[in-house]
Amino acid sequence: MRRSEVLAEESVVCLQKALNHLREIWELIGIPEDQRLQRTEVVKKHIKGLLDMMIAEEESLKERLLKSINFCRKELDILCRELSLESFEEKEESTILQLEKDLRTQVEVMLKKKKERMQELKVLQERDQDLCEILCTKPYSIDSASVPSLEELDQFRQHLQALAETKANRREEFINTKKQIILCMEELDHTPDTSFERDVVCEDEDAFCLSLENIAALQTLLRQLEMRKAQNEAVCEGLRSRIRELWDRLQIPPEDREAVATFMTGSKAKIRKALQSEVDQLEELKIQNMKKVVEAIRVELALYWEKCFYSQEQRQAFAPYFDEDYSETLLQLHDSELVELKHYYEAHKELFEGVQKWEDSWKLFLEFERKASDPSRFTNRGGNLLKEEKQRAKLQKTLPKLEEELKARIELWEQEHSKAFVVNGQKFMEYVREQWEMHRLEKEKAKQERQLKKTQQTETEMLYGSTPRTPSKRRVLGPNTPGKVRKLNSTTVSSATPNSTIRSVFGGTVYHSPVSRPPPTGGKPSKTPSRLGQRTAPLGRQGHDKENIELSGSILTAAWISETLKGRDSPE
Repeated sequence: MRRSEVLAEESVVCLQKALNHLREIWELIGIPEDQRLQRTEVVKKHIKGLLDMMIAEEESLKERLLKSINFCRKELDILCRELSLESFEEKEESTILQLEKDLRTQVEVMLKKKKERMQELKVLQERDQDLCEILCTKPYSIDSASVPSLEELDQFRQHLQALAETKANRREEFINTKKQIILCMEELDHTPDTSFERDVVCEDEDAFCLSLENIAALQTLLRQLEMRKAQNEAVCEGLRSRIRELWDRLQIPPEDREAVATFMTGSKAKIRKALQSEVDQLEELKIQNMKKVVEAIRVELALYWEKCFYSQEQRQAFAPYFDEDYSETLLQLHDSELVELKHYYEAHKELFEGVQKWEDSWKLFLEFERKASDPSRFTNRGGNLLKEEKQRAKLQKTLPKLEEELKARIELWEQEHSKAFVVNGQKFMEYVREQWEMHRLEKEKAKQERQLKKTQQTETEMLYGSTPRTPSKRRVLGPNTPGKVRKLNSTTVSSATPNSTIRSVFGGTVYHSPVSRPPPTGGKPSKTPSRLGQRTAPLGRQGHDKENIELSGSILTAAWISETLKGRDSPE
């Protein structure tokens, strides 16, 4: 049993006791029965009225609770829709009082969320307004009267974050561009003359509207200033280049050049004016030194002819180069030709550098080929032979690759320009093939010469005998010892060396005799009187005449050889 029920039963018992006590009092007093009924009726009315009033109050409370429940339910439904939340689920066994309390608490929570969202929306809209004013864009489209959902608020925050990043990027771009604009204006000595230029340069950075139109206008202004600056720099650089050319052509001394050194950098108006003044003065001086200037241009022309691989016919085609009548017209022709040649070289510089690289590699290759056929290369020290062989092998690989690369680039160039790319008056690949063919012919010629020399040496050895590879034992020659002098054909001959040489009667080839051989008689050769009108053999040749040669098994004396050589040397 509930305590409230127990308490109600106790209240009934208490009321019964009270009534009994009243009856006892009435009996003691002696109140008649009719008055007792009246008094009891009054007690009943009092108790009943009190209970009715209490019941009415409780019924009123019940009604208020039910009304509050209905109101809270309606409010919750509205708030759930506004906040895009699910409906509140009531507990099934809740009393009216508990239900009203739960609903009322939930309504308070919902209202708090609604207030927070509306406040956040207001803050976001204020930020959006500020950013839109700076960026000159439209405000974010969102209903201010309705409660935004969490997704809408998140999207709004992302939008504001993007706007903030855009603002930061545009501001950075504006500051950087402003700095460049100020530098260009200072370089050009330019003063802001439009309202936009004054807004950019003179006004506060935070007050500048960072709209796309203003950023585009800012970039346009910077491009215009940079174009003017570039034009000014190009003019100044052209003036400087012209000054250097005239300095070199007129051979201006260094001390005079130093006076203009301060104006050889920069492109401000005063620098341009000073450069122009210097050019005018040098032009006047050039006219006064016409011949010297023309000759200087001709030297430069010859240099660019070499760089452009001009053939002799191409060079001779410029007839003013050989004209000796030094005039302003001749100078202009040379200037025009040099400018055109420089432009031609710069336009095809990569091709010419590639051809020059091939030329240098080809010369180095030929040098290695020449060294490879030189027998003395085996006497080198320090590993030079190994280095040369490695470089030679590397060149043999890189030269064809370089030729193929140049061939592809030249073919592309010829397709673009619809004309042939010539080197020294002929197509480059024809020139390359010609060089390879000349190299092959030279190698073939050298090979044939070696074979011919070997054939002649073989024939001579077959005729006179070959030179032994190893030294033979010396014979005892009696009184003829090295270092002594003997007479042959009335001529003094030195036998200081055991191995001397003789010249072939037929070919003039020199052969070495391994040992000295005595005459067949074992004694000194007989003197042969020299003929009148005949020349005496030179001392060097007489030194060779002391040797004896075996021919077809016969012994030829030194005297016979001497006579034969004298017969060759005598005038006809």
